[in-house]
Amino acid sequence: MTRNILIVGAGKSTSYLIDYFLEKASTENLHITIGDINPDAISNAIKNHKACTVISLDIFIDDERKKAIQQCDIVVSMLPARLHMKVAEDCIFFTKHLVTASYVSKEIKTLDQQAKDKGLVFMNEIGLDPGIDHMSAMQIIDQIRDKGGKMLLFESFTGGLVAPESDNNLWNYKFTWNPRNVVVAGQGGAAQFIQEGTYKYIPYHKLFRRTEFFDIEGYGRFEGYANRDSLNYREAYGLQDILTLYRGTMRRVGFSKAWNMFVELGMTDDSYTIENSEGMSFREFTNLFLPYSPTDSVELKLRYYLKIEQDDPRWEKLLALDIFNDKKLIPLKNATPAQMLQYILESSWTLADTDKDMIVMYHKFGYELNGKKEQIDANTVIMGENRTHTAMAKTVGLPVAIAALAILNKKITTPGVQIPIQKEVYEPILEELKAYGISFKEYKVPYLGYNPDSTYDR
Repeated sequence: MTRNILIVGAGKSTSYLIDYFLEKASTENLHITIGDINPDAISNAIKNHKACTVISLDIFIDDERKKAIQQCDIVVSMLPARLHMKVAEDCIFFTKHLVTASYVSKEIKTLDQQAKDKGLVFMNEIGLDPGIDHMSAMQIIDQIRDKGGKMLLFESFTGGLVAPESDNNLWNYKFTWNPRNVVVAGQGGAAQFIQEGTYKYIPYHKLFRRTEFFDIEGYGRFEGYANRDSLNYREAYGLQDILTLYRGTMRRVGFSKAWNMFVELGMTDDSYTIENSEGMSFREFTNLFLPYSPTDSVELKLRYYLKIEQDDPRWEKLLALDIFNDKKLIPLKNATPAQMLQYILESSWTLADTDKDMIVMYHKFGYELNGKKEQIDANTVIMGENRTHTAMAKTVGLPVAIAALAILNKKITTPGVQIPIQKEVYEPILEELKAYGISFKEYKVPYLGYNPDSTYDR
């Protein structure tokens, strides 16, 4: 009997997800329905596949959404996180399993008991970060506990970066994921974590100046800044008594200090709109955030404002973005500063057709075993193939696809709203991911506690 999988949303992260299902369609008796608001953007190779149906689907049109969900066996929602709830409520009503790569929202959590009552698996946070980070971390944490060890420290960093061979700009960065998420990263509250038993908080205006550094063998040096959600994982990971818990985002060294210029200027603000934004030049946008002067140029005012010396490498980074160009125009109406900055950055940081991206993930585990403090470092580096089949799409889409098929095949059966931290979930998924070149290298290193190679004393 044919099993029907509905994929809602066919954005950048779905290339490997769709490929996986179509490759398994014959042996697993699958039919894939892809519902997207812009079906014309989906390739003919996918549209013409005998196991695939592409439909126009606007989730805000209730009849369309409900009909599509009613006709499937499981829903894979690749929509933005804020749009999952309508889909999730229909999955409860029509008794359908649900898989997403997004963080569990407060709204989705309210459906937990209803999902359990109906025997439904609502699997969330099963992409990259969150997703592979959860699974790879829990595998090692459980191994340490099984030996009788006590966790003292856990740190985790993930970065979506440009591959070395495609790294051709001074920022050492290109967009491999939703650009908006990059521009507004860190906003909405202070980053919170725990260090040697002490709670620590980093306000947004200091976030990109409090970083730490680490080296990945064969790929050089990276820096990391704190995520907002570190403390949320104490209970999920069973680390209530841990002394240090820190999760962060990874970039190449120098990125954070340069990005902080935009924070200082106010260009990342997304809380208000600029009425005359449409048609404004890059130069005029830059000048919005600088003091008035009847004589000084925009360049000079910015240097003074940010205290940029002539030999400061941040200046060359700004010039590379063309932010002083008075010919390039922003076509956005009533846009926020963050939206206008995003437009400027996309003109410089968009992957070319032949560009490759790179995912880097790094974990640090400190623990006590038989009275001795020990440490394990683990990392993985994944390379993309091209602009469509990116490392980001691979590491987000494959875990989602593998989990969805495992739920269909009743290999994952525990009902309720959940994340992939149980052995029944993470062990088979991590094992299958190895066949796609996604695996971790582990190193036993001397226990150091906090990273002494950082730009501040936490």
